[in-house]
Amino acid sequence: MKLIVFEDAHYQSLLPLVYTRPVFKLRCGFDALLHKVEAAFGQQAAGVVVRPALRNAFHKRNERAVIGVDTATDDDDQLWINGRALVTASFEIPRNSAVWRGEALLAARVDARTSSLLADAVSADAGAIRQALGVCRSADIDEACARLIEYPWQLVNATPREIVRAFADIEPGSRGIIYPGAHLVNEGAIYIGAGSRLMPCAVLDADDGPIYIGDNVTIRPNVTITGPCFIGENCTIQAGANIREGTSIGMWSKIGGEVEGTIIHGYSNKQHDGFLGHSYVGEWVNLGADTVTSDLKNTYGSIRVPINGKLIDSGEMFVGSIIGDHTKTGINVALPTGCVIGFASNIFMSKYPPKFVPSFSWLTDEGAERNDPERALAVAHKVVARRKRELGEAEVALFLSVAKLAREFESI
Repeated sequence: MKLIVFEDAHYQSLLPLVYTRPVFKLRCGFDALLHKVEAAFGQQAAGVVVRPALRNAFHKRNERAVIGVDTATDDDDQLWINGRALVTASFEIPRNSAVWRGEALLAARVDARTSSLLADAVSADAGAIRQALGVCRSADIDEACARLIEYPWQLVNATPREIVRAFADIEPGSRGIIYPGAHLVNEGAIYIGAGSRLMPCAVLDADDGPIYIGDNVTIRPNVTITGPCFIGENCTIQAGANIREGTSIGMWSKIGGEVEGTIIHGYSNKQHDGFLGHSYVGEWVNLGADTVTSDLKNTYGSIRVPINGKLIDSGEMFVGSIIGDHTKTGINVALPTGCVIGFASNIFMSKYPPKFVPSFSWLTDEGAERNDPERALAVAHKVVARRKRELGEAEVALFLSVAKLAREFESI
């Protein structure tokens, strides 16, 4: 049986985080949703289906076959899994059957002929998908094995459990350097990777959940890290930082100040004091000194979040900010509760910005302007080069295409 992971039309509820990546590359806990599917089933996906806007860029930078660009697998037993699925265990369904969650297809086990029809249908509505599936009968699986993610805060809320679950397969211990004066609380729930350094007076407190520190991480003096927590390879945690429970930090990030219950996708900086709570931060983001996110209403009520032109009631007491790739804030910026900031936006203002900031915005106390995409791209080239990376031709085209896509999806 071959695995196929696909995007459906509901990716739009995860914007702006998925303008430049498929939904299955969103992080939760240790890794991306795609990797959780592959780990659960013990095999790499034979192919993926992504929306047309992403096909070329994803094809160029990944090893997995992109159906619609590469030749689709002709295996006659294929398990299709929705890229929005948070999969925690393998499951089995009969051949020629499908698992639905409302009007969304979670999984289907089909033959090669049906697979070719699905490849064209999954990005359309449920009617087109049902037509492609033909006589496939309905099946069901335990909710504990897989559930569909609808909104970014669901990934944030699932992260503590996902860290605990993934750490169960890790052998605790240290392959790095622990300097005298550093403290490990509950060492049996702590892993420190090769080349990592834990400086004097740093505290890793795993009493309430495990802590995973990747390779080549520097944790400077007087840092406190509370589990469950994941810190990816080549990160720097600046002196005096307070990294609280439920936080997952992607590779090559530089983090300071206070962070709680937050996913940081990677290659992003929050080097200074300030508070980042219950938020999801994309790649290549820079938060200026004393940037603060509000994640709790004074009424302790449910937080509404602007998604695709509508205010969605999250049903959650804690929701911070959702911040798209390549966005930057200036010093002392205060972000309102349940704030959504688009792709490649800049905020430099002394008062609260609006709850929704469109992509390519340039916000100051004087007002809002549209940041020219070419100008934003020039800055992105500089930022990426500082990490000894470069944007390829396909990534440049994708970056510029977001300006057009954003006009289609962003309004409130």
